[in-house]
Amino acid sequence: MRLLFSYLTGLVFSVGISLSGMINPAKVLNFFDLAGHWDPSLAFVMGGALAVTGLGYRVLFRRAGPVFAPAFNLPDTQLINPRLLGGAALFGVGWGIAGFCPGGALPALGTFNAQAWLFVAATLIGMWIVQRVNTRQ
Repeated sequence: MRLLFSYLTGLVFSVGISLSGMINPAKVLNFFDLAGHWDPSLAFVMGGALAVTGLGYRVLFRRAGPVFAPAFNLPDTQLINPRLLGGAALFGVGWGIAGFCPGGALPALGTFNAQAWLFVAATLIGMWIVQRVNTRQ
């Protein structure tokens, strides 16, 4: 049952990202182009996502626990450290250069866009490198 709900959640997310046009890197990059053909639609997509997430968390944390796990899996720290800032900066720079974030790139794989495939491959390689570095520390 857990796998089914994971699949359905991913499906809803993918359909939403696709319908909003966020799998199109040009549309995303136009949001960052304040001096050119600025497209504010990404702000509306993010605002809608934040509203739904905020309401969802309010409802979720009123429950005693999750349905398909023994406990909520929450971060054990709220510390903002150089690693977190570096990762956030790298994410933002990559998003600004490529026009993809991982959430938009995965559904874009279904369009057979070579840029999406290259982005996902680079993301997986980056994740592998970070895992190797973390293992050595």
